Amino acid sequence: MSQSQEVLRPAFEGREEPRISYGIPFDEAAAKHVEQTFKASRVYIICSGSLSRNTDSLERLKRGLGDKVVGVRIGMKSHTRWSEVLEITNDARRVNADLLITLGAGSLTDGAKIVSFALANNVSTKEELATLAEGPNKRAHINPSEIPIISIPTSLSAGEYSNFAGGTEDSTFRKHSFQKPLKGPRLVILDPKLAATTPDSVWLSSGIRAVDHCVETLCSNMAYEDTDALAEKGLSLLVPGLLRCKRDHEDYEARLNCQLGSVDAMAACTSGKVELGASHGIGHQLGPLGVGHGETSCILLPAVCKWNAAQNANVPRQQRVLRFLLDMPIVAELLQKRGIDAAKADLGDVMDAIIRELGMPRSLKDVNVGRDKLDTLAENSLHDRWCKSNPVPLKEKSQVLEILEMVVG
Repeated sequence: MSQSQEVLRPAFEGREEPRISYGIPFDEAAAKHVEQTFKASRVYIICSGSLSRNTDSLERLKRGLGDKVVGVRIGMKSHTRWSEVLEITNDARRVNADLLITLGAGSLTDGAKIVSFALANNVSTKEELATLAEGPNKRAHINPSEIPIISIPTSLSAGEYSNFAGGTEDSTFRKHSFQKPLKGPRLVILDPKLAATTPDSVWLSSGIRAVDHCVETLCSNMAYEDTDALAEKGLSLLVPGLLRCKRDHEDYEARLNCQLGSVDAMAACTSGKVELGASHGIGHQLGPLGVGHGETSCILLPAVCKWNAAQNANVPRQQRVLRFLLDMPIVAELLQKRGIDAAKADLGDVMDAIIRELGMPRSLKDVNVGRDKLDTLAENSLHDRWCKSNPVPLKEKSQVLEILEMVVG
């Protein structure tokens, strides 16, 4: 047994669930809550392929749960394919699972959310699954998710904290949204030692995605004290935490700070009050080209900050974020190391320096997206809600192309 003390609390103020657990090893926390909180006896585990191959974490989880484990799925393809969701749904139904656990990053969390939703609505085919997705075929009466989910994440993408999910229909490769009455995980277990098994490329880029949630919240033209406070708290944990993780892979305090910062980032940008901007909006269209969500933020966020400032759109808001970052000793030290004059730097410059220090991609060329894709990218971006809510609403293809030209590489 661990000598440490568990911290168990709601992730978000004013909402009882999801709860977050940290301070004790993930397998110990899972065993405790399966037994005491959920009183479950038939647990189905969905584990990432890389974790099962490269670590003993799945075996530890299975040992901790003993004969309560009735099924295991190893690996899901990216973008949460409907075919795989249905395979897991039918398998979980066959073994009469009463709780789902996800172990790892990637598509697993969205997959588990849709599986629980599908089980509650007796879905077993793609035609039936289509009636749960948003759109004209959505059925009139839908049961809420019932089987609870425990999520044990290993990246900072923070999808564990939302009550919606995206799933991709295999034949069209179109991503569909599943929303209320779908329910997300009821418990999220944070374990920084487990997170240290995540490759830097995933950990640090997903961390910059969380930073992007904070920055675009703070730079929005819609200002609210509570969301600003959450976003600043998230930044205060994420930026130093990511830089420390880059310096020392086993800085577990920094890893936990990043995990807690990503919760604040998600709370800020999913409040329902603030609309995000073009870094997210254009980034959504890069995903289908094979660029990870975190990588899109690494490439686009500094350029979007600079472009908006050049249009004189949100300069006071950007200045506030800039001052907040410059007050961090680790950021001041980084700028000095890189020969950047803090007195002359703008927010885009500082974000660029942070992302370069982390060794993340900074151009479309870095992620193998060529100039030939820019026109379609720009066209598709105009339809994205976050491009429309950018501090300068993107209404013309030429506007998007100006931003893309800044990052083409």
